[in-house]
Amino acid sequence: MDHKHEDHDHKHGGNGGGGCCSDGGHDHGHHGDVVAGPGDDVVTCAVMGNPTVRSRAEASGLVRDFEGERYYFCCGHCAETFDADPLAYTAA
Repeated sequence: MDHKHEDHDHKHGGNGGGGCCSDGGHDHGHHGDVVAGPGDDVVTCAVMGNPTVRSRAEASGLVRDFEGERYYFCCGHCAETFDADPLAYTAA
């Protein structure tokens, strides 16, 4: 599975490196170290490449099924970005 990450600043409005969910200095604080408990699977956000816990993403609705593959997201903004153009983040 090959995900395109190089153009994410354009997709997110070029926020100057503040993170995908940062808006005017408001950082949601979920993009750093992921703390996974025993038995938790860590997956990668399909948009930003950030690690996230599979069970938390599923419980929060931060997953999308597209063309037979399941994609996980670190936040709602990444899920919305994927929804707008899923082909930009899926295998060619």
